[in-house]
Amino acid sequence: MGFLQTYARVLGLLAPDKWVAMGLALAALALAGLQFLEPVLFGRVVDVLSSASRLPEDEVWRQAISLLVVWAAVGLTGIAANVAVSLLADRMAHRNRLAVMHRYFQHVLAMPLSFHGDTASGRLMKIMLVGTDHLFAIWLSFFREHLVTFITGLVLLPLTFLMNWRLALVLLALVIVFIIVAAFVVSRTQEAQEKVEDYQSRLAGNAQDALSNVVVVQSFTRITAEAKLFGDIMRQVLDHQFPVLNWWAVVSVLTSSASTISVITIFMLGTWLHMNGQASVGEIVTFMGFATMLIGRLEGAVGFVSRLLMQVPGLREVFSVLDARTSVPEKPGALDLPRAQGEVVFEHVAFGYPGGGLILNDVSFEAAPGKTVALVGQTGAGKSTAMSLLQRLWDPVDGRITIDGHDLRDISLESLRRNVGVVFQDAMLFNRTIRENLLIGRPDATQEEIEQACRMAEAHDFIIRQPQGYDTRVGERGASLSGGQKQRLSIARALMKDPPILILDEATSALDAATEARVQKALQVLMNGRTTFIIAHRLSTIRDADEILVFEHGKIVERGSFSELVALGGRFAELVRTQLSGPETKKPDPVAT
Repeated sequence: MGFLQTYARVLGLLAPDKWVAMGLALAALALAGLQFLEPVLFGRVVDVLSSASRLPEDEVWRQAISLLVVWAAVGLTGIAANVAVSLLADRMAHRNRLAVMHRYFQHVLAMPLSFHGDTASGRLMKIMLVGTDHLFAIWLSFFREHLVTFITGLVLLPLTFLMNWRLALVLLALVIVFIIVAAFVVSRTQEAQEKVEDYQSRLAGNAQDALSNVVVVQSFTRITAEAKLFGDIMRQVLDHQFPVLNWWAVVSVLTSSASTISVITIFMLGTWLHMNGQASVGEIVTFMGFATMLIGRLEGAVGFVSRLLMQVPGLREVFSVLDARTSVPEKPGALDLPRAQGEVVFEHVAFGYPGGGLILNDVSFEAAPGKTVALVGQTGAGKSTAMSLLQRLWDPVDGRITIDGHDLRDISLESLRRNVGVVFQDAMLFNRTIRENLLIGRPDATQEEIEQACRMAEAHDFIIRQPQGYDTRVGERGASLSGGQKQRLSIARALMKDPPILILDEATSALDAATEARVQKALQVLMNGRTTFIIAHRLSTIRDADEILVFEHGKIVERGSFSELVALGGRFAELVRTQLSGPETKKPDPVAT
């Protein structure tokens, strides 16, 4: 996307406010016309005064007073128009900045894991905040200042040729010089500024990465190393930024020099034309006013173009995120699935990440409504990937997955995920109150329903011991709670959602033996009547599963009940023997997900 294309797209974002924008454009046209009139009126006053010796005194006073009244009216109208433009432009810019920010935020939240895996959250935040600030600044300066400059150059400058084409040539030359110099510098600095913006984004990404893992940074004495890495990127920012600033400093000096030369040229040329009867004193004064006005506009435009050049890479990043398309698109008119019965079928499903080999290959199984299916196998066998496909975080590259006979790709994402509940290995709590975290499961739940779910999840007792009870903030990612407490809140959250299909992703892995025994009872209540998938960590927790699927290298190599698979003496029996051969705390678990 080129420089001008980016600028045009920024202005195109104001389409919802097109009538306000059109009104501001008309106001800008009026302002440009009023500003054009002021030097003309000044020149006419000078001509009237210079002809005083040839006209009756009363006539001179009459013309002078008439011109001054018109001049005062023009000035007052200009002030009123300026106030109106400033207020309307400010409000419109603020309103649309927040609208773009909201659109960006909603779009990023809806993007699949493939997108978030490739882009750091700190970088996304930086792009949103910096990019929308750039949009606000451009909209505001465009309607307050630079639209008037554009109209002056495009519409009013040609009118000066009707007054005195010889003096108008000087103004035209000034504008041409400015355009050439600005275009040259833009071409020399655009690529460098894009590198600056890339380093700025890396700076934000590294800072967020270190801050979100501050415990690791402190535990591994990485403070100095992380600060050094931050400083190295910061120096790269400056190394690329300074040459850009130098170029625009040169442009500023050249613009000022050209302005001074233009004024002197108009004065000298005007004097010569006056001596030859081709220009009046008033015309010379008028063109001096035009030059002064145009010089101010061009100097402002130089500053605007230099800022815009520095903002364009950030704006392109905003647009690249907004233009990003999901890898799990929703079909037009997708089915809004009501509460599902819970029949889940995998039909010859295969999946691999782009550019990689297959992680799942020809996986087929069926889970009847209300049944419990356990998935076991070594790390990387494909268990968690299969459950990610069930939530449609990815789409299979072959085969299909159905719920109640409907292909997941035919179901709206919102209704699909409304029917699937997950208790994650990591509780993933928001930096909000306990109550707000629980209400994510069901926003309209009453306090009694919240407490009932927490009692079932063995969480109520520890919650009421918190400083503010259910209104206690849990910190970033639940930092103020223990692993077991966070996991019990996660289970309570799933209880409140009440989904017909449930995924337990090592749901009790963070609990001690005593708490796990209590939570298992709660999970049995949660699982009752639901189609449940358990990604198993400890094989003892899946003894009662209706069916166990043993994954290996992306395929299901064994299936059956616990007793059937042990009796078979195959891969599952070997996994059971491995776990029973010694304490899990002293030996890595071969079936960790």
